Amino acid sequence: MNVSSGNITKKTVFIVDDNRSNLIMASEALGGQYSVMTFASGARVLAALEKRIPDLILLDVEMPEMDGYEVLNALKADSRFESIPVIFLTALNSTETELKGLELGASDYISKPFAAPLLRKRLEVQIKLMEHTHNLAALVDAKMAETNEKTKQLITLKNSVLKTTAELVEYRDENTGRHIERTQAYMKILIDAMKKYGVYIQEVRKLDVELVLQSSQLHDVGKISIRDTVLLKPGKLDDDEFYEIKKHTVFGENIILRMKENTGEHEFLEYARVLAVSHHEKWDGTGYPHGLKGEEIPLLGRIMAIGDVYDALVSERPYKAAFSHEKAAGIIIEGAGKHFDPNLVTLFEAIHNEFEEVSRLMR
Repeated sequence: MNVSSGNITKKTVFIVDDNRSNLIMASEALGGQYSVMTFASGARVLAALEKRIPDLILLDVEMPEMDGYEVLNALKADSRFESIPVIFLTALNSTETELKGLELGASDYISKPFAAPLLRKRLEVQIKLMEHTHNLAALVDAKMAETNEKTKQLITLKNSVLKTTAELVEYRDENTGRHIERTQAYMKILIDAMKKYGVYIQEVRKLDVELVLQSSQLHDVGKISIRDTVLLKPGKLDDDEFYEIKKHTVFGENIILRMKENTGEHEFLEYARVLAVSHHEKWDGTGYPHGLKGEEIPLLGRIMAIGDVYDALVSERPYKAAFSHEKAAGIIIEGAGKHFDPNLVTLFEAIHNEFEEVSRLMR
């Protein structure tokens, strides 16, 4: 809900926390930019939603009677409120609590005590995502009014999602330079080889390959929720920073799930979700975010893992020089059965020169 103040339209933010000092600090941090309403309990904010729907909710996890997880569950169970972005504010800093909130549908996590600039930046990112999603839904609705042809609706959806989200990713992480295009090309090379040599052929036949390749452009969309100081750091990440960057997989999945809520069920977005959340899993179970092992990892994630790592190896970064194709290919081959699906690595050995050609041309 937008609130007008003179000629300025402000977004509405609800802040929920049983600690009055926290409510005051968050209100002061956001009051100049947003229309802020505060609530001391989960029950009170749920009652207030019957009269007014905000653009975003900042929600404390640890509250008496009804904690933040219970409030979030209530929001997601009600179709009127399920698409409202929710950012958790919490002093709990464990992996388990963070993953629980993200898996329940929270858009982001901010630790207390928080810095006002960080709080404002996180809200800005989520508000932009919400606006893009709403614009996408409006566009799809308009096109559906013009025609009932399913093909036209799907094309509109795909192009709109790709345009808005891919631009956001590239804007945030400009160091990666055409990474999205190259990984898309690497996926096509591997899938074509799988068809040619009959590797996982039953699974491949079930895929709409054109949709898979287009949806692969969203595999890193979760990076738009990572802090600039971490995403763009010109050096090696420390343990805390690496923990944060790993969350882009779950952030990406949540972003795509929100798109699905606002646009309906689409095979294209399901492919995108799978790629976003699974492309950093490892064959031996040491990957993230869920530590899946072997064929527990979706096939699309196993395919993307090879292209994603290869491209990172042969690309220059602020903290490293680009590896040669030979060195990068050797690392991929050595990772068979550890990082990568050994069957796919065998294919890679047969067609790795095609990867080199893509890398050379798309720079």
